[in-house]
Amino acid sequence: MRKGGILHAELSRQLSLLGHTDTFVVGDCGLPLPRSLPVVDLALMGGQLDFRTVLDAVLHEVVVQRHVVATEAWGSPAGEWLDDRAAALGERVSASHEELKARIPQCSFAIRTGEQTPYANVILEAGVPF
Repeated sequence: MRKGGILHAELSRQLSLLGHTDTFVVGDCGLPLPRSLPVVDLALMGGQLDFRTVLDAVLHEVVVQRHVVATEAWGSPAGEWLDDRAAALGERVSASHEELKARIPQCSFAIRTGEQTPYANVILEAGVPF
């Protein structure tokens, strides 16, 4: 049994499969996801598990070199949460919410949270630790 870190078997598996420049999305419970995209569903109920908890756990495990966020998020709580974690998120790429959603089918997988805050969605691009 693992001593720490992410214990959720499927999430741990998906993160372990990431290669350099692979992308994945961490999203709120309302983000539309293609049925063909693998989804690690962590939404237990409204607000749980929340976006910040999930993002922090992921950032503890994965090197991120770039992230894509909706311009609509800036000035909102979700934008502030991403600003608070800017050092771990790499280069910021802004796109409209519609453009962000259009990029999701190219992601390796999605993590669905129970978050119910508008625009609490981010696409992360895996980096390397060297």
